Amino acid sequence: MLRRLRDVEEIKQLKARYFRHVDAKDWDACRELFTADARIDIGGTVRTLDEFVSVTRAWLGDAVSVHSGSMPEIEITGPDEATGIWSMHDYIAFPDDGHAPRGMHGYGHYHERYRRVDGRWRIHTTRLTRLRIDPFEGGLPDV
Repeated sequence: MLRRLRDVEEIKQLKARYFRHVDAKDWDACRELFTADARIDIGGTVRTLDEFVSVTRAWLGDAVSVHSGSMPEIEITGPDEATGIWSMHDYIAFPDDGHAPRGMHGYGHYHERYRRVDGRWRIHTTRLTRLRIDPFEGGLPDV
């Protein structure tokens, strides 16, 4: 029981670091949170870790982002495997170009699988399902 509680807490800390590293645009630190063969599905497109970092870095650019996750449902499914579902909210504001503000508030869930690699939990797969996106007046930039 104690091992399970420790594992759940480590996975919560892992996801907290993910949100922080994305918002800080610390892509090297973000990369370390995933398994080498991770698959990331954001918006229905499944990407490798390298593709995800490259696309996210380019899209966020100089934007200010604030990501948060709550209400984790984490299940330890084996000695080195787990699953999780997180409720999420993100706020992204793109630089002002003299026109209407561009950005969004987004809401949804992360559905994830975790693996323990070399004694540390890592995100192995993640799929973001959006429930709602509220764009700012100026909309969103092209991806």
